[in-house]
Amino acid sequence: MIRYLYGDQLNSHRLLERTMFEDRADQFKTRLGWEVSVDATGQERDEYDDLNPLYVIWERSDGTHGGSMRFLPTTGRTMVNDHFLALTDGVAIQSPAIWECTRFCLSRQPDSGTAAALMLAGGEIMQGFGVEHFVGVFDARMVRIYNRIGAAPEMLGTQGTGRQSISVGLWEFTHASQKQVARVAGLPLDASRQWFEESFGDVAMQPFNNAA
Repeated sequence: MIRYLYGDQLNSHRLLERTMFEDRADQFKTRLGWEVSVDATGQERDEYDDLNPLYVIWERSDGTHGGSMRFLPTTGRTMVNDHFLALTDGVAIQSPAIWECTRFCLSRQPDSGTAAALMLAGGEIMQGFGVEHFVGVFDARMVRIYNRIGAAPEMLGTQGTGRQSISVGLWEFTHASQKQVARVAGLPLDASRQWFEESFGDVAMQPFNNAA
């Protein structure tokens, strides 16, 4: 199932929290070789985890992490504006209608359809919070994943070539892409909506609970 949790809610889901940050360390440090910080407990966290972001997490039947993404509004600090302005020609992306999506992570053996389920949840956020676009930084391997899911972004800028390339992309919501992603995820749209409503109710335009 999908869970929507702010940073200050993670301590109520200790197993899910621990395995998410462990899987992030495994993916970004061990498998991809990124220069990220891993603490003594084997968990990867960064400065943006301190900003009370909204996490979208695929929770497995045993309560552990299967995949996740992290969201922050671009009206505050974001990774793309702090570190990747070279990819946007120096133009900061800041708007109440644009949120940043980062740390797209999958466990080593994810359930079938996990990546698509996470993207489907992103669509729920767009509809429920009145978000028009997501912006995100991603590496070359993610291009294939996004294309397979049916959720390819508009490319704003790319640095490097081949497997070493890093890009900034912009996503928008369409009902056609939502249906395509749901098919790939193997999930009915009403189940996706139910998980969102269990966290936020059916009231649109919820305020962002950013403590920073």
